[in-house]
Amino acid sequence: MLKTRILMLAVILSVAAAALFAQAGRGNAPATPKAASPTDFAGYWVSVVSEDWLYRMVTPAKGDYGSVPLNAEGRKVADAWDPARDEAEGNQCKAYGAPAIMRVPGRLHITWQDDDTLKIEIDSGTQTRLFHFRPTAGDAAGWQGTSMAGWEVVAGARGPIPGAALKVVTTKIRPGYLRKNGVPYSGNAVVTEYYDRLNEANGDSWLVVKTIVEDPQYLAQPFITSTHFKKQADATGWNSTPCAAR
Repeated sequence: MLKTRILMLAVILSVAAAALFAQAGRGNAPATPKAASPTDFAGYWVSVVSEDWLYRMVTPAKGDYGSVPLNAEGRKVADAWDPARDEAEGNQCKAYGAPAIMRVPGRLHITWQDDDTLKIEIDSGTQTRLFHFRPTAGDAAGWQGTSMAGWEVVAGARGPIPGAALKVVTTKIRPGYLRKNGVPYSGNAVVTEYYDRLNEANGDSWLVVKTIVEDPQYLAQPFITSTHFKKQADATGWNSTPCAAR
């Protein structure tokens, strides 16, 4: 039954996409990724910490990497964490890179930078992520890496088109921390994310982000988390703050 449901959802998405792009044959311009988007993520969102409170709201103690599947090399690096050294080297943003930034409590502002690029501004650490829907030369190597996005059928996704979630794959990431206490990821890490918007009967809207971090250098297996954000009516509470190493 599940396979049948997924196949049906795939057909629905294909038909919807075909209808949008068919407009080009009637003299209209081809649909852009922005125009063809089945889900609207635009607006302000605030994180709701419902998981790993002690690891997200405060900086864990050195050597505490509970629930992160570090291998021996990863544990060795984590045990050598030195925030003073990070500060001296100008690396205060090590815990604000793409593999970790969605877990940092704060607010998001999501907009379309252009017809092909979704932009997420994050007040914690004053970070900006760009999700490209068309091939790109890539962003300069940095904390947020290069992210390619597209729509994919995912069982359980509950957006306007049931089963359609935004999939984002990020590579070319500057090495940093999965948690502020030095739990590492390498420059070879690959981050796969699924973004799903849920609209409740009472008018509330939720953004659920499933994040999968794969890094053979430091992780024995993929590190998977689910992060929740609630829709805000405006920018109330927005507070851009610099990265902090402690």
